Parts: sequence; C-alpha cells; structure tokens
Amino acid sequence: MSDSLTLGCPHCHAVNRVSRARLNDDPTCGKCKQPLFTGEPVALSSANFRALVERSELPVVVDFWAGWCGPCKMMAPIFAEAARELEPRMRFAKLDTEAEQALAGRFGIRSIPTLIVFKGGREVARQAGAMQGSQLRQWLQPHLV
Repeated sequence: MSDSLTLGCPHCHAVNRVSRARLNDDPTCGKCKQPLFTGEPVALSSANFRALVERSELPVVVDFWAGWCGPCKMMAPIFAEAARELEPRMRFAKLDTEAEQALAGRFGIRSIPTLIVFKGGREVARQAGAMQGSQLRQWLQPHLV
C-alpha cells in the first residue's frame, strides 16, 4: 500500500498527491491553494466527475439524489453530518440525477437516493434508499482510509 493518495481538488479539479499521514493536516491544493476538504459534500457534474471520483485513490461516496425526492431531502442532513465526521478518511459527494441524467444512467440509478462507494474510480459498494446516521456510518466503515 502506497503511503500517499491521489485526490482531486473540489475547487479547481486538479489532481493532488497527499501523504496518508498528512490527510488530517488540512491539506491544500498544489494548484489553487484551496483546502482539499471542506467538511461538506462536493457537488458532482460531468465536468468534475473524472477528477473527483475516477482519478481519486481516496474512497468517494456519492449520493445520487433529486430535488423532488422526499427521502433524498430527509437524508441530506444525515449525509452532510457524515461528511463533517468522516472526512478526510473518505470524500463525500452528491450528484443531482435530474441535472446529470447521463451520469445517473451510466451507473444504472433506478431509485433514489442511491449511495455508491468508489475506490480508484471503481464501484465497490451500493445502497439504495435512505439510511439513518448510524446505519450510514456502519455501512461506510469498511471503506474508510
């Protein structure tokens, strides 16, 4: 296992290499100097998906959601709280399936909310439906760095 990870900047999308030992030291982007972790889920789009998910060696959990979805609205604060608690051991991101229908289709999203954990750009876990905070943390535990 390498002692460093590659991960994308949520601001400029540059790919950075960060030592595992320094993840908790508030790393900043080498290009734009902004924080690599904000403690909030990152909004995904077709423009930043490659840098933030596919090229990331840090696990990324993506919440596929839509604005009209009641369970998605219920789960949003739970997901945001998990991001505050578990970053930088994992990146948290949200993808609006209405705005990004091609990406939602690419991953076969049939119901929302659907959570997918990616490692090295590959899907390693999937869960459909809303979860409570304790359920979410328990489900994510095996994937944390």
